[in-house]
Amino acid sequence: MDYDVVFLGSGHSCNHGGMALALSGKKVAFVEADKMGGTCTNYGCDAKILLDGPFAFLDGLKRYEGLCVDADVRLDWTRLMAYKKRAIGVFDPLLEQLFGKLGVDVIRGRGRLTDAHTVAVGDRSITAEYIVIGTGARNARLDIPGKELTHGSSDFLDLDVMPEHMICIGAGIISMEFASMALLLGKKVTFFEFAPRALAAYPAGYVDALVEKMKGMGAAFHFGEAVASVEKTENGYKVTSKSGVSAEGDYVLDATGRVANVEELGLEELGIQASRRGIVVDDHLRTAVPNIYASGDVVDKAIPKLTPTAEYESNYIAAQILGLSDAPIAYPPVPNLVFTLPRIGQVGVTVEDAQRDAESYKVVNVPWGVQNDWVNNHETEADLTLIFDREGYLAGAAVYSSEAGTWLDYLTPVIVRKMTALDLRSMIMSFPTQTYMLWSALQQNLKPY
Repeated sequence: MDYDVVFLGSGHSCNHGGMALALSGKKVAFVEADKMGGTCTNYGCDAKILLDGPFAFLDGLKRYEGLCVDADVRLDWTRLMAYKKRAIGVFDPLLEQLFGKLGVDVIRGRGRLTDAHTVAVGDRSITAEYIVIGTGARNARLDIPGKELTHGSSDFLDLDVMPEHMICIGAGIISMEFASMALLLGKKVTFFEFAPRALAAYPAGYVDALVEKMKGMGAAFHFGEAVASVEKTENGYKVTSKSGVSAEGDYVLDATGRVANVEELGLEELGIQASRRGIVVDDHLRTAVPNIYASGDVVDKAIPKLTPTAEYESNYIAAQILGLSDAPIAYPPVPNLVFTLPRIGQVGVTVEDAQRDAESYKVVNVPWGVQNDWVNNHETEADLTLIFDREGYLAGAAVYSSEAGTWLDYLTPVIVRKMTALDLRSMIMSFPTQTYMLWSALQQNLKPY
């Protein structure tokens, strides 16, 4: 064989495991048709959080308007985007250098499986004992008249000028995150959502609070509306639903989901089952061909398709190949976060599931912003929901706060390690901080010892 392991892709679903394998002495190659690091690094999460940074500060400052802040702080999107392009643009060459230093070969081109151990890249064929498919996913696009006039998330994250009126098809994570930025710049946003509410997977109370805030900033929401068409107008674009509701704007974002990149990989010829949802794998992430694995967003799975889960799967596959474990994959609680302003996040047992099973769980609401205004950066609307099982261990949490990401990272180990109040008291936290107060709130409700 030319290699021990060949990865189709170089994103988080591939490179974490690939680097671990290379450091363990395996001969590894990444076959990459686009930029090194994949979608998250170049077109998704990294670009989004870089652009989000100044908006989070601006949103925080606005909470103090009328109290002690009077300055008119303005954000220049065009200059911010130029900074984003400079910062994110270096990742592709830097990652290729890093992989090379670790002994990983980079093969530029689109890979296709020709048999269980062979990948064709252009006119070249390479062989490997194991193959890992980590080709990710792409923006879905509604099959409607005018679909060519819409844009996906990667397009928005490369916009030099913020639209004056953005029309979002779908009110999921991507639309709500992008709209949070546009609204803070004083732009107009209109949503068309087929479902009865936004962010269906997240706590309804928190989502409703966010929707009301966004309405107050100039957003319009049309729920229960399926988009029928998009057409060009004299001044922009017109979006019309099947019931006849319409809106006109200068930019249309189609954020109706993502589709797994499974085409032209040679899967059918090898009997590997796949669909728009992804590649079918077993509980060891193996395809129908045992030496061929799949990882990340290209996998058909119920677990959230997030960068951390892709990384987790990549490392799991590396451990399987190295013989460090033969156990089926077992996912720990996965914290997931919507980067709106404020954030909405959750981990473990959801609020809705806990409320449906009141005999097994206790739901404790903490009106965080009201109780902790002195340490909470005047974010009075912040809220925390803690979910405890019958034994008193923390089983889940939901957060509505600009600090939601930090809180979830503190709460997740408490869930995973089944920590008690005694465990928390054995550690000293910095003070005065929001996370110190989080520790205090937990101790009041957690299993004592």
